[in-house]
Amino acid sequence: MPVEVVRRERQAVEVAVGFAAVLRRLGVEVRLSSVVDYTEALGAVDLARRDEVYWAGRVTLTHRLEDVNAYDRAFAAFFERARGASSPSEEVPLALPADLAADEGGEDEAPESGEREELESTRVIMYSAVELLRERPFADYSEADWAEARRLLSQLRLLAPTRPSRRMAATKASRGEPDISRTLRRALASDGETFDRAWRAHSVRPRRAVLLVDISGSMEPYARGFLRFAHAAVSARGAGSVEVFVFGTRLTRITRALSSRDPDVALAAAGEAVADWYGGTRLGDGLKAFNDGWGVRGMARGSIVVILSDGWDRGNPEGLATEMRRLRRVANRLIWVNPLKATAGYSPIVRGMAAALPFVDEFVDGHSLASLESLVQVIAGDHGRR
Repeated sequence: MPVEVVRRERQAVEVAVGFAAVLRRLGVEVRLSSVVDYTEALGAVDLARRDEVYWAGRVTLTHRLEDVNAYDRAFAAFFERARGASSPSEEVPLALPADLAADEGGEDEAPESGEREELESTRVIMYSAVELLRERPFADYSEADWAEARRLLSQLRLLAPTRPSRRMAATKASRGEPDISRTLRRALASDGETFDRAWRAHSVRPRRAVLLVDISGSMEPYARGFLRFAHAAVSARGAGSVEVFVFGTRLTRITRALSSRDPDVALAAAGEAVADWYGGTRLGDGLKAFNDGWGVRGMARGSIVVILSDGWDRGNPEGLATEMRRLRRVANRLIWVNPLKATAGYSPIVRGMAAALPFVDEFVDGHSLASLESLVQVIAGDHGRR
């Protein structure tokens, strides 16, 4: 990448991030997606022209008329080091902060050969607010972060592998067996001659996904993200294809509560249905209640079962191992999502996690948006048992 292009991209990123921070200090609500839009807009305008930079920010960073005065003050303070507001004008050159100023008006001092080679060979990774949000742990989220994460989580589409069905469906000759009844119906149009033969084969249907979300006290920093993920899954595939349970000291089915398209309404309904938020953890008892009431009876048979928990358990680990064994016998795949797995030096040595791990097909991380996006791919993978 040419040195001047790298410099321009880096400058646009630094300007967008710094200016957004000034706006927030003045009380203007600046969304992370707006910062990304402003970065792209700066890449398309002439940074030496004050009016172009002014309007690039005005249309991407402000969404209310009452924010315009604050925007003008922030623009003057950040770009011109002045105290008052001024209107955009082409005659007034843009004065960027000294450390961000672009040398577009004159010729750059030619870098030494070693410096040029280093600049050309270095891969520049542009700042992206969305990318940072994707990698940030849920435990470090602010309310503004959750507002943006709501939009990103709603875009997730949970896909599940398919399983053979007993029902027959039309197919090509190379993939199935003769369909006598359809062939005879077609023959009526040709005086009984079977010129157009029909074929059929066993159809496939997606496997059910069952999400078991731990809402105990130790999971408080992550349960909110997991429940929004569960709502996105139910919205994408529908209740029945996706079942959601939460457990702490007891098990509660919240699939119907999450059926609303509005995530805030859905989570509010789930909150009313659950009485043991952020209390103790009894993993073994919760799994026993699921196995006895739903899982072994049919809901978990051939399904992808996903347990989202840090593995902390106050119950008997032998009981947890027994219930995991029962669940493993009927489930197609058993996935455990642990938000602590991303922690440096983590080892699954707590009693609950150690008892459950031998029966788990996939042990994955779940501390951030990026890890939940990876979880979608893990669930969609069809390398489990038939």
